[in-house]
Amino acid sequence: MVMALDVLVAILASAVYGLVVGSLPGLSATMATALLVPVTFYLSPIAAVATIITASAMAIFSGDIPGCLMRIPGTPASAAYTDEAYAMTKKGQAETALGICLWFSALGGIAGTLSLILMAPALAEVALSFSTFEYFWLAILGLMCATLVARTSPIKAIAAMLLGLLISCIGIENPAGTPRFTFGSTDLLGGIEVIPALVGVFALAEVMRALTQKDIPPIPHRRLGSILKGQWALTKAYPKQQVRGNIVGIIIGVLPGAGADMAAWVSYAMAKRFSKEPEKFGTGHPEGLIEAGASNNASLASGWVPSLLFAIPGDTITAIAIGVLYMKGLNPGPTLFTEKASSMYALYIIFILANIIMIPLGIMMIRASSHILRVPRALVMPVILVFCAVGSFATGGNNLFAVLVVAAFGLVGFTMEKNGYPVAAMVLGIVMGTMVEQSFVTSLIKSDGSILPFLSRPISAILALCTFIALFWPLFAWLRRYKASFDAASPAR
Repeated sequence: MVMALDVLVAILASAVYGLVVGSLPGLSATMATALLVPVTFYLSPIAAVATIITASAMAIFSGDIPGCLMRIPGTPASAAYTDEAYAMTKKGQAETALGICLWFSALGGIAGTLSLILMAPALAEVALSFSTFEYFWLAILGLMCATLVARTSPIKAIAAMLLGLLISCIGIENPAGTPRFTFGSTDLLGGIEVIPALVGVFALAEVMRALTQKDIPPIPHRRLGSILKGQWALTKAYPKQQVRGNIVGIIIGVLPGAGADMAAWVSYAMAKRFSKEPEKFGTGHPEGLIEAGASNNASLASGWVPSLLFAIPGDTITAIAIGVLYMKGLNPGPTLFTEKASSMYALYIIFILANIIMIPLGIMMIRASSHILRVPRALVMPVILVFCAVGSFATGGNNLFAVLVVAAFGLVGFTMEKNGYPVAAMVLGIVMGTMVEQSFVTSLIKSDGSILPFLSRPISAILALCTFIALFWPLFAWLRRYKASFDAASPAR
């Protein structure tokens, strides 16, 4: 099935397309995937899914390229370690930073695929016992991970996440079908689309930051050396970071609504916390790049686990993929692994192929993108603005309102970043808000208003416990630090 000519052509064409779109600042991996949907109408089921898998994997990697060269993350998943990669570029180590992103992304993608192969059939049996009660706790658990992602105060992360939940309430896509926060505008009836919000808070906000900076540090203008030189040495030097990044990426990828961006943030934070040299982070240290790069592509593959089993999007990319699966008759659910088992194995092979061809194609893309170093930043920023506007206009159904949404969220993202509020947590709230509300209201209707089933069902109770641990973990950490400081201050007996 995979070796069919149309499937192979689809893999190669979508790989090149994903690399190009992902490397253009302002055009995210989600956008690359969304723009492919009309093309999938004319493809066979396996070829259609192959385009989504390959393009998203390539775009997640190539989003690192503008992050390394211009400090503008091409995708939200690249935002976690953009400062680190850019610091390496300023030190004259651009090829090392890009090589780390390429090499460890490919290894992470293969590790995530192996987890998909091993976990999905086993979880398919458990999935049969899932209902809206379990879906609710899964979604809440994904939201609570925002507190673990925060580089600043967990309180600010929760505040940003709650702002995202508030934004997700806009429109009529709620259980009651009642217009909320539309203020009489018909454009707001459909709610706030995720892609324009992503483009605004990441790409446009970065342009605004560039406008406010008087002296931008010059990037060394030179030809890139060997991209993969020294990567094997780094693989042997940081095996724990790579394995830990893979494991964290796989676990977070399985959480609904989390995705590659959260995996990258969590892995980078863990790399800094457990590092023997945390003071080097932010100065161009490869350790955090390795762990986060291995994590985001691992989460991309494992993010298909909840999508294939529960039809719950692991991230915004798999949310689009679910629509393609339904359109092609590959309806997500536990029965997919029994009735369409051959198609599942074809998906596994496509994931492995995509990560293998990522290395040679990625090197070619890096070589082509290196010319960005020679372009004055004052010329690049207007081009990025154009991409932001055109991309959001196209993905918003040729609606000018999407461009206004990008502008509004650009201001929001700029203001939040300036005050230390993580925009990734807000985006997570926007993505997950609708699912949280619908699962909660549906569950209450089924239980006639009782909350006991949320805690009495075995799997639901386990997920609830995990959620409360994630929620109160910052409080426990604060109490522990307070006790340690109190003991140190008290006089010795």
